[in-house]
Amino acid sequence: MKKKLTIIIFTDLDGSLLHRDTFKFDPIKDYLKSLLDNGIIVIPNSSKTEKEIEKFNEELGVELPYISENGSAIHGLNLINQNFPNKIILSREKEELLKIFNEKTPEKLINKCVQISKLSKKEQEKIFGQKDDRLKDALKRKYTLPLLFNGNNSEKNKLLKILSSNSLTLQEGGRVLNLCDNINKIKSMNKIIKILKKTEDKIKTIAVGDNYNDLEMLKNSDLPCLVFNDQFKLDKINIDNLIFSNKPSPEGWADVIKMALGKIGYSD
Repeated sequence: MKKKLTIIIFTDLDGSLLHRDTFKFDPIKDYLKSLLDNGIIVIPNSSKTEKEIEKFNEELGVELPYISENGSAIHGLNLINQNFPNKIILSREKEELLKIFNEKTPEKLINKCVQISKLSKKEQEKIFGQKDDRLKDALKRKYTLPLLFNGNNSEKNKLLKILSSNSLTLQEGGRVLNLCDNINKIKSMNKIIKILKKTEDKIKTIAVGDNYNDLEMLKNSDLPCLVFNDQFKLDKINIDNLIFSNKPSPEGWADVIKMALGKIGYSD
């Protein structure tokens, strides 16, 4: 008897599935729903907050499992299998991370870091590209702390070394840096795969991203997909069998997914 193939798409949201500026995905909404109708599992894996991804699910009209705040928490695996957990927390809370950061980081480097939560609303709107309730949702962080860094590369490398020695990380997103626990998108992705392997015979993973903090996730998937981002030079990205689109999101997302599914030999 031929083993059933389970296809899982782990996808970044901003700039990958969602339009980089408007955060809309209307042109590919029906296609995304058709994938779900055909049994493909789609799991957003994003730096976005729990509240932001819940709003995305509402706009889609489907409750998807997801990973929030750069791998900090996994939500809704019970939607895939009722015996799976509803929530898995992989990070300490941001207050504890900030306490360690303040205790272990030299004052000179702390002064190079700007906490976005302490900026004016106007400055926050400009950084996140969001307003009103959407801005509030973006700031409702439980496990990560968005920062701007005003130092040079040498100072940044010193900061990264100090954080690493204290089990903290500084992850780069499309708009900001995030102070995080010793977690990332790959660890949470691999945690889910390990759980799914308890019930699924054969799994193929597709990972979709558009930015630097997505590259390791792509490298650790069976089918790595990159949506167009003019910050990247493809010849500088060392990922085997990389699938890429010359279109930006959201249309670029549909392009790379169709190519990835074609490589699997998938047909609906």
